Amino acid sequence: MLKQRKYKEITALFGANWHGTFLDIGSDNGVISYLLRERGGDWKSADLDPQAVASIRELVGDEVYQFDGGPTPFADNAFDGVVIVDFLEHIPDDQAFMAEIARIIKPGGFVIINVPHIKRSLLRRFRLAIGQTDEKHGHLRPGYTVRSLRALLGDHFQLEQQHTYSKFFSEAVDTLMVFAVSLLKRKSGDKAHSQKGLLVTGKDMNAYQSMFRIYSLIYPIIWLVSKLDALLFFRSGYMLIASARSQKR
Repeated sequence: MLKQRKYKEITALFGANWHGTFLDIGSDNGVISYLLRERGGDWKSADLDPQAVASIRELVGDEVYQFDGGPTPFADNAFDGVVIVDFLEHIPDDQAFMAEIARIIKPGGFVIINVPHIKRSLLRRFRLAIGQTDEKHGHLRPGYTVRSLRALLGDHFQLEQQHTYSKFFSEAVDTLMVFAVSLLKRKSGDKAHSQKGLLVTGKDMNAYQSMFRIYSLIYPIIWLVSKLDALLFFRSGYMLIASARSQKR
């Protein structure tokens, strides 16, 4: 559910121009990488964890790299745009990494950033109580605000658009799904979490077919529950997404 929404938010900020050379970073199991490639353009992908990199390669083939938040293997001005999905909160020096992104983006190029939105709430306390901590998700920081994201972009990028999404009902459903899959993976003796938190791969889809069939059957109900987020128009969401433009000349 959340990956669908994430993809929708990314493509809305991307706009109509899918011609160029692009890089997506942090797409976990590769679904978003695959869908972005389907839109057009010449894409490369990257992620932090070896499991995530392998999962992305299963879907999109070559041109998938492993990043640790340090220097990248790309030349200056290599990309028209970079999409960073749930990655910055996992690396030690996010500021240095954004300087590296500024190096590899062409003058006037864009970056789209999706990160957790720092939000104090009952749902967050519930997540911590059931073990869904920042440490378990591989987060080195709990997330960002618009102010801290603007500071992170510094002089390299001009923030153009930003908003939050994914409110209580969507996040509550996701919390229960993560809990259920984590239990299944632990019972099977599988490593439940990677550096990027819970990672659901094609192997998992095959191993837990019964659970995912049940999920498919109740999906219409889950979809309706997520739509209740619209009732919370006065509240901010748990995810923050933004687009910014390179100030390089």
